[in-house]
Amino acid sequence: MDKIFIKDLLARGIIGVHDWEREKPQDILINVTAFADTRRAAETDNIADCVDYSALAKKIQAHAETAARFTVEALANDLAKLCLEQKGINKVIVRVEKPGAVRSAQSVGVEIERGRDE
Repeated sequence: MDKIFIKDLLARGIIGVHDWEREKPQDILINVTAFADTRRAAETDNIADCVDYSALAKKIQAHAETAARFTVEALANDLAKLCLEQKGINKVIVRVEKPGAVRSAQSVGVEIERGRDE
């Protein structure tokens, strides 16, 4: 299966369980690897046969900035579902990070893998 990726997409949203985390948006770093068969797109060289990664990135960013989830696990699951709604995507790996959330760590987060059949 071929891979389409969105790397280091930065969103600013409410995420976290502490009161101070719910007061103002913070950085959320998102990485997505979407699995799709790109052979048709390669043969036709037609954008209509491609996964529209630009539109997908915009949907991911918009959701992350408005969902106000408490956990990165919940947000990652939301984003995986959103990706799997896109035509042609059969499986997805979503990584959601909170940079600077833990002292002495560059980032913390979660990475999940979901398939269309789950």
